[in-house]
Amino acid sequence: MTVKPRDVPENDDDPVENMLKKTGCLELHYKVQECIATTKDWRKCQTEVEEFRTCIGKHKQEEIAKAKN
Repeated sequence: MTVKPRDVPENDDDPVENMLKKTGCLELHYKVQECIATTKDWRKCQTEVEEFRTCIGKHKQEEIAKAKN
């Protein structure tokens, strides 16, 4: 089962998807969702969750560095 973004009109963007696009972590988010949908157990998806967490962490650090400059 593949989890893909829902089809919505251009003017009805999902704010969570928009935020994740800005971080560059959207595809990793989809990997987590797909794993959970497939396994029905988030505990079996720790590799995907950790990859996503790392991506978000890197983005946060970049934002902090930009704010300091």
